[in-house]
Amino acid sequence: MESPHGAAVAAEDLGLEGPRGRVFRNVTFSAEPGALVAIEGSSGSGRTCLLLALTGRMRTTEGHARTGGLRLPTQAAAVRGITALGPVPGVSELDPAFTVAEHLNERALLQGRYGASLRTLLRPRAERRAAAGARIDRALEAAGLDLATLPKSGRTSVRDLERLEALRLSVALALIGEPRLLAVDDTDLKLSDAERDRAWALLRSVADSGTTVLAVCSEAPEGTLVVRTAPVTEEPTTDEETGDA
Repeated sequence: MESPHGAAVAAEDLGLEGPRGRVFRNVTFSAEPGALVAIEGSSGSGRTCLLLALTGRMRTTEGHARTGGLRLPTQAAAVRGITALGPVPGVSELDPAFTVAEHLNERALLQGRYGASLRTLLRPRAERRAAAGARIDRALEAAGLDLATLPKSGRTSVRDLERLEALRLSVALALIGEPRLLAVDDTDLKLSDAERDRAWALLRSVADSGTTVLAVCSEAPEGTLVVRTAPVTEEPTTDEETGDA
């Protein structure tokens, strides 16, 4: 029986062909609930499209996949309900004009309005506000983002965040909805070696808490399940590397 929290993910001969040709092909792998999966490849190798396909946000044309026991692409809407996107350029980006607090409050409000049960919506406003605050606090803790360390605390504009801080905020926003799977694009983009290590430590801690994590990167760290995308002239590979992260 699958864990009620993390979502198992599996693909068999998964492929996507678009108007301009084949994007990726022959992707086969299996990951248990709570796994940290690195989708590794060069820019243009279809890694972001694969991430979106496995979270029900892009329809594939070959093979099949399952996320949380739900078959893709036929149950894509249900898959979207149990997954959440961290930063994905052009899909789920932070608004640079917003403050950190504005982003958090807006996400908590939307989650409380559209992701809550009718019973929850009928609770007194003060109770709902307290629940939203607690949800934000849990997400910030899981993402390792301490507002007190920011230049203007929660009033800090997104445009003033360092790259790693922005990544933590995006992860926190995704975790507010308590998804079974978290998907993150460009994990190691524009990060120093030390920052990259901290970014992967963050994602590993999320996975260790039970939430499955899919993370796109150019180079995966040791100790992750690696799914490699490649130009369509090459064969994608899957490899499980072990060792200390």
